[in-house]
Amino acid sequence: MSDFCVILVLFVFAFASTFTQRVSGFGFGIAFMSVAPFIMPSYGEATALSGMLAIVCALFTGIRFFKHLDWKKLFIILPTFLVVSYFAVGIVAKVDNHLLKRILGAVLVLVSLYFMFVNGKVRMRPGVFTQLSMGTVSGFMGGLFGMQGPPAVIYFISSTQTKEEYMAIAQWYFIIGNIFMTFYRAGNGFVSAHVLWRFTFCVPAVLLGLFVGSKVYKRISVQTLRKIVYIFIGVAGIVALLS
Repeated sequence: MSDFCVILVLFVFAFASTFTQRVSGFGFGIAFMSVAPFIMPSYGEATALSGMLAIVCALFTGIRFFKHLDWKKLFIILPTFLVVSYFAVGIVAKVDNHLLKRILGAVLVLVSLYFMFVNGKVRMRPGVFTQLSMGTVSGFMGGLFGMQGPPAVIYFISSTQTKEEYMAIAQWYFIIGNIFMTFYRAGNGFVSAHVLWRFTFCVPAVLLGLFVGSKVYKRISVQTLRKIVYIFIGVAGIVALLS
């Protein structure tokens, strides 16, 4: 695939991933990582690009809903995530890229099945155990696969009272988490010239996704959007497993 085609595909998926997160509150990493590892020079660079774009994606929404943020609700889950993700990023530097892509495929399928058939039916008490357990799982998923959202969302849904509070806590969790993971990945050599070059081209797609997503935020059915996205993710996971 030519460099132009790579940038075009990443641009389209950066837009679609941002649109999804702006409407539903999360999902950038899940959607973007369904394609990025298969067209970036290495798996680690794909996670780095996804994390850097996710910061831009979450930042604007996070600022908008900042007044609804209750920092106390991030007091345990966020530090847990930051510690676990540090070690998870280190694992990426040591494991074969092809194996990681296969594991990613399996994770994509499981995430797709979870959100299509289980999400919304399972609620957990927003206590210390929930924060520690979901922060740990989120840290591994974020560090290894660039998709820390699913476990954390279980806690966010259980601990927030309004849509605005949910949006605020989720976005700032992603902002801070991805900033730290970008430093972790840079330390492992994943923030390369390829990543920075593609990041520059994809930022406009993220901004466009935020703009379009904000316009349809109150009009589109989040349930319908999520079904479409997670069906695609499940298919992408199956293709990754068979490749």
